Amino acid sequence: MTDYDLDAGPDPATRAAATPEPTAPEAPVYAVGIGPGTPEFLTPRGRQAIAEADVVVGFEAVVEAVESAITGDRLTCGYADEAETLATFGERVAAGASGTAVLMGDPNHSGYQFLGKVEAAVDRPVRVIPGISAIQMAASRARTPLEETLFVTLHKSGDVSTDLDRLTAAVGERHLLVLPRPFDLMPEDIAVRLLEAGADPELETLVLERLTHEDETITRQPLAALAAMADDEDSPFSDLSVLAVRARGADR
Repeated sequence: MTDYDLDAGPDPATRAAATPEPTAPEAPVYAVGIGPGTPEFLTPRGRQAIAEADVVVGFEAVVEAVESAITGDRLTCGYADEAETLATFGERVAAGASGTAVLMGDPNHSGYQFLGKVEAAVDRPVRVIPGISAIQMAASRARTPLEETLFVTLHKSGDVSTDLDRLTAAVGERHLLVLPRPFDLMPEDIAVRLLEAGADPELETLVLERLTHEDETITRQPLAALAAMADDEDSPFSDLSVLAVRARGADR
């Protein structure tokens, strides 16, 4: 497995995005986006790749969300044992097992670090099966067409200063859809950064939590009101949140 340090590099996301997928990989290992975590949003192709795998790997909560589709072995991990678990997955694949990694949402919307780690573990390209993303659901709920929206994920390890700069440069001019980072860059913290950069305090924001689940919640308020929540010791929002900031004049 390739060593990496997310502060010093190389970032596994860079490996994942280095080249296009091969046209027809032999005995492919799959990376499946499972959607927002509710079973009805798992695509049929993703379910098939999970069901046919000898071994499925992913974070514990993600694997549990697709438990009913798994027929092979399960390898679950958290951040502490991620490298060890992926190494075991790589050994199983090298020995001839068919393997599928599962990621929440769509690997193309925040999953490239994990995708790169999976590719390093199996030492071959991994075929991505996209899923429905919370970002797509948020765009629907907030009515922010993707072609008029800047999407930025902060839900990753390492330095995100460039990502924050992209947000502050576009705020007000384009809709923003942001995946916050638990728990140091939550929606209210991002709102503070945007205001400090000169954003209009009256811009409309929506914090969309646990999209598609029974306890889905949407909190709608001006940017300044959202930023005021940063004074609280703990975030009022879930780690399963998307922040939408609508562009200036979008409702006019």
